[in-house]
Amino acid sequence: MSTSIHPFILLCILISISLTDGTQLILVNNCKESVWPGILGSAGHPTPKDGGFHLCSGEEVVLEVPEGWSGRIWGRLGCCFDPKTGKGSCETGDCGGLLKCGGIGGVPPATLVEMTLGTSQSSLHFYDVSLVDGFNIPLSMKPVGGGVGCGVAACEANLNVCCPSALVVKSQGKVVGCKSACLAAKSDRYCCTGEFSSPKSCKPSAFARLFKTICPQAYSYAYDDSAGLKTCKAPRYVITFCPPN
Repeated sequence: MSTSIHPFILLCILISISLTDGTQLILVNNCKESVWPGILGSAGHPTPKDGGFHLCSGEEVVLEVPEGWSGRIWGRLGCCFDPKTGKGSCETGDCGGLLKCGGIGGVPPATLVEMTLGTSQSSLHFYDVSLVDGFNIPLSMKPVGGGVGCGVAACEANLNVCCPSALVVKSQGKVVGCKSACLAAKSDRYCCTGEFSSPKSCKPSAFARLFKTICPQAYSYAYDDSAGLKTCKAPRYVITFCPPN
């Protein structure tokens, strides 16, 4: 009786083992328009999909990221790229005028999903939705199968419709983004830098408090960690652009 394993079965086993070592990120575009997700791995971490791609309205894409992956994901809007060169521009969240960001971060204002996933030594995943770099699109990150205690990080409201005039970013007469107070003022007080680089000295601005009131499940400024940071241990997460609210 042969004890060898059929190559196809062996391949399935190897794929199964590899998936258990990482996490699935399911990116869903629930918006009425196209979104171009931007992805940036933190230093020493890979950047999936070369950092960017086109996601049609109603479409979803599954990313496999390795154990311990750390990075950020954001949505780019109003993009136009040359299909041959991959060069072009976006109204918000642009990364060097490239379809595939390739290690370049998005130009603020941009709503961010940030995460540091667990390892075999430290299993918890940490993640948040951040408005520290401003806002351009509603965004959420929700665990699937994580059990009790897993939170949803989100800014489900469209802050562009209630953005204070001092923070508004327009394109062709339409509001396409809302700056953070830090981005608008470029001061240590609002950016929590210099002499204001501690939780005691850096307090939320009136704008940050407004963001927090509308999006209580998101970070509104640098030291806003009371409810913004979520923890979980789930095999997969759904990251939704324009989540239902």
